[in-house]
Amino acid sequence: MAVAVPVRDRGPVCRDRSLSPPSPTHLPQRRSPFKMQHGRHRGSAGGRAPPCGDRAALPAEALPRPRAGTGPAAMAAALCRAFRALLWPAASLPAGLPAGPPASLRLPGGALAAACRGLGGSAPRCTTDPMWKCRIKYTVRPVGMKKTGGRDHTGRIRVRGIGGGHKRRYRMIDFQRLRYEEGAAPQPFTEKVINVRYDPCRSADIALVAGGNRKRWIIATENMQPGDIITNSPHIGRMAVSANEGDAYPLGALPVGTLICNLESHPGKGAQYIRAAGTCGVLLRKVNGTAIVQLPSKRHMQVLETCVATVGRVSNVDHNKRVIGKAGRNRWLGKRPHTGLWHRKGGWAGRKIKPLPPMKSYVNQPRVTAQE
Repeated sequence: MAVAVPVRDRGPVCRDRSLSPPSPTHLPQRRSPFKMQHGRHRGSAGGRAPPCGDRAALPAEALPRPRAGTGPAAMAAALCRAFRALLWPAASLPAGLPAGPPASLRLPGGALAAACRGLGGSAPRCTTDPMWKCRIKYTVRPVGMKKTGGRDHTGRIRVRGIGGGHKRRYRMIDFQRLRYEEGAAPQPFTEKVINVRYDPCRSADIALVAGGNRKRWIIATENMQPGDIITNSPHIGRMAVSANEGDAYPLGALPVGTLICNLESHPGKGAQYIRAAGTCGVLLRKVNGTAIVQLPSKRHMQVLETCVATVGRVSNVDHNKRVIGKAGRNRWLGKRPHTGLWHRKGGWAGRKIKPLPPMKSYVNQPRVTAQE
C-alpha cells in the first residue's frame, strides 16, 4: 500500500543558489578557489551562472562592476595618453582628445624619440678590432666570457658544431705594438718579457711584457723567453735594421727575406694577419713605398711600408702535431659532434693543381705584377 509522503516546499526552483531562499536543512556548498578561478565549477558554464529568476530583472546599477583604473588595458591606455601628451603639441591634437601638459613641462618629440629609441631592441654590438676597445678599460687580468653556442643575438644558430667546453677567460691582447697618442708621433721604446704562458682562446702562446708604467699581453714568438728585451720602433731609415726576434718594425725598415708575423693591413690598425700558432710570412720586396709579403697560404699581399710587423715566427710551432686521442677532448675544446653518415667523395676530393689567386692589395697605388 503506497503511503503519501509530504514534500517540503523549498521555494522557487532556480539554478543560482545565491538567489534561492535559505533553508535550515540546506547549506551552500563551498566552492574551490581553483575551480572558481579557472571557471570549472560544477553546474556553471565558463565559471558564470546564467541569469535566471530575479537576477535577470535587476537593474544595471545593482550589478557589480570591475574597478576602474586596473588591469593591463587601463595601464596601456594611461601610458598611451602620457606619450601622446609628450609627443603631440596641443594645437595638433585631434578633435575630442584632451590637451597634454603645459608647454613648460612638454619635452620635444625628437629628444624623447631619441631617448626611447632602442629600448626594446638588442644591446649594441661592438664591430671594432680588437673587440674589447669600445667596451671596458684595458687590463691584464683575465675577463669572463659568455658562451654563445654558435648563436647570434636573435638566438638562431649561425655556426654549427660549437657548444659546451671548459670555461674560458679572455686575456686582452694588444695587437698595436706602437703607442699612438693624439697630437704626437709614436716614439721608439723597449719592453721586457715577464712571462710566457698558454692562452685558451687562441692556438699561440702569449707573453706578458712591461715597459714604462704599463703592462700588456702580446702574441709570443717562437724563441721568446722571460727576461728578453724587445724593441718597438716606428722609424724607417736609409739602411735596413738588424732586428732580433720579437722586435716590431715597419716593413720599410726590415731587410728583404725577413720572416715576419703579426702583420697589420693598415698603419695603426693593429695586427690582423699571421697570428696563428707556428705561422710566418716572408717579406719579398719593397716597391714605391709599398711592401709585398707572402702569407702562409702562399698568397701575396701588398701593403704600405709603414705597416708594422713582428720579426720571427709565432710560438707553439708543434700545435698542428697534437693528438686529440678521444672524442671527449673535442668536447672539452667546445666542439660538438658531427654526423657520422658516410659521404660520397665527388670531384671536390683529391689534390688539385691551380694557379695562385691574384695579389691582394691594401694600397690605392697601381698593383705590381708578378714579373716585376
